[in-house]
Amino acid sequence: MSRKDPMMIAEIMKNNFKGAFKNPIVVMVLIALVILPSLYALLNIQACWDPYGKTGDIEFAIANLDDGASFNGENINVGNQLVNELKNNDKFKWTFVTEDELRNGVYNGTYYAGIVIPKNLSENIVSITTDDPHQAKLHYVVNMKTNPVAAKLTDTGANTVYTSLNAKIVEIIDVAAYQKLGELQAGLAKGSKDLASGGQQLKAGASQVSSGAKQVKDGESQVKDGANQVNDGANQVKDGANQLAEGAKQLDDGAKQVEKGSEELSTAVDPSLIPDGPIKDYAEGNSELADGASQLADGASELADGSSQLANGTSQVADGASQLAGGSVELAEGSVALASGAELLGNSAAGALFTASSSLGSTADLLGSLTGIDEDVLGDYVLSPVKLDKQELFPVNSYGTDVSPFYIVLSMWVGGIITCVMLHPGTSQGTKYSPFEMYFGKLLTYIIMSILQAIVTIIGCHLLGVQIVNPLLFTASCILVSMVFMILIYSIISAIGTVGKGLAVILLVFQISATGGVYPIEIMHQFFRTLYPYMPMTYGINLVREAQLGVVWSNFYPALTVLIALAIVTVSIAVIIKEKLDKPSHYFEEKLEESGLF
Repeated sequence: MSRKDPMMIAEIMKNNFKGAFKNPIVVMVLIALVILPSLYALLNIQACWDPYGKTGDIEFAIANLDDGASFNGENINVGNQLVNELKNNDKFKWTFVTEDELRNGVYNGTYYAGIVIPKNLSENIVSITTDDPHQAKLHYVVNMKTNPVAAKLTDTGANTVYTSLNAKIVEIIDVAAYQKLGELQAGLAKGSKDLASGGQQLKAGASQVSSGAKQVKDGESQVKDGANQVNDGANQVKDGANQLAEGAKQLDDGAKQVEKGSEELSTAVDPSLIPDGPIKDYAEGNSELADGASQLADGASELADGSSQLANGTSQVADGASQLAGGSVELAEGSVALASGAELLGNSAAGALFTASSSLGSTADLLGSLTGIDEDVLGDYVLSPVKLDKQELFPVNSYGTDVSPFYIVLSMWVGGIITCVMLHPGTSQGTKYSPFEMYFGKLLTYIIMSILQAIVTIIGCHLLGVQIVNPLLFTASCILVSMVFMILIYSIISAIGTVGKGLAVILLVFQISATGGVYPIEIMHQFFRTLYPYMPMTYGINLVREAQLGVVWSNFYPALTVLIALAIVTVSIAVIIKEKLDKPSHYFEEKLEESGLF
């Protein structure tokens, strides 16, 4: 267990302060170490302050080859109109050259980019009002090699020309559209009148159908009554036919009996043998009666058969009459339904035509008012029919302010590396101090340097005009981040020496891409996305950003907790490692110094 004497720690601190101020050169170096990290942050912030607002000095070449075209009896040249507009546009340094000069200039880097306006530009634009439209094109030439940012900036210039061209196209379309809208308005107005007239006629026809339907309804009851009477009469005929058939049968039976009796009498008495007188007259009359009875029997038989046929036929007539009555009722009911449907159809069709007529009339009136709209207003609407209503939360005054949390925190890490490289962390080997005493004795000097570096950076941010919403919280956050970074870097280098310096630099390289300071971490490589939650600068940037641009406490407190925990854990581990590796680390540094390279 190494010695942990507070007096020894205080003695080391006192010697450090004496050594810092007894030599002017040392004082100058210390001042440079305090200022240098702030310059790293402030110069980068200034460089990024408003990059898109300084494009006026970037040359953008334009080659206009447009021959023009005829539209509505007038000659137009959209290329010339574009050139005139660009001459009044200060977003870029527009340079008007020939096509060869443009292509050669972009190729050799004289111009970052250029646009060639082709000969048929106006012709293709005007063709949109014909039956054979051709898409208008611009030739955008950009040199992607000259500068990675310049290509992005010149894209803005290309969009400026593109937007202006589209506005011209919209203007031409508007003129043609007004003519078509006028024709459509007249046609709709006429169609509205025709439909209104047809609606009146159809409505009148519907009324006639309705009247006929009422008459059919009245006739329905009469048809039902007549059908019932036919049915009743048919039933009576059927009953009479049955009675007639029964009487004919009885008559046939009686005639057969009379014929039989007459035959028996004729067989018993021969009228020729009887003398003249009443008896002979009776016998001859009986013979005649027998003959007549025979004829009567035959007639009765035929009558019976005919009566039976009449009864059967009458039954069929009755059944048919019943069916006729039922069919007549169904016919009457169907006629009523048909009449009612015709009436409904007539009224619906008339109503639909009136509605269509009213709608077309309204449309024609609407088109009439539309053709009277100011062309500039309509042109703006067609060019951008939907307006994006943007709401900015935590707005910033410049792009420099937006990236300042990243560069401020990055400068603090760089300041920690420079300070720990320039100032010797110290080793207990060859001294009367223990590794523990040497570590804490030197630590205060580095913490004071980190505080001074943070204060200078904060003052520079105010002078530069960086937006700071909460100055007190911003100041405290910057100082805390600077202290934590210095403790971390000092502890690594103090514990393992030169190897710790290399490790601090490696962490710097990783944290530039793995902390989401400028580019969203979601678009970075998966390797950096994995490192993101383990990088100290991730939490330093979050803390400073919240304090500077508008605090959200649910974001602020986790970052604060991680940084404080990181400082405590770093100190605890560094003391243990330094006690174990202070002697081997010192030996390793001596061997490096013997090489004459370190």
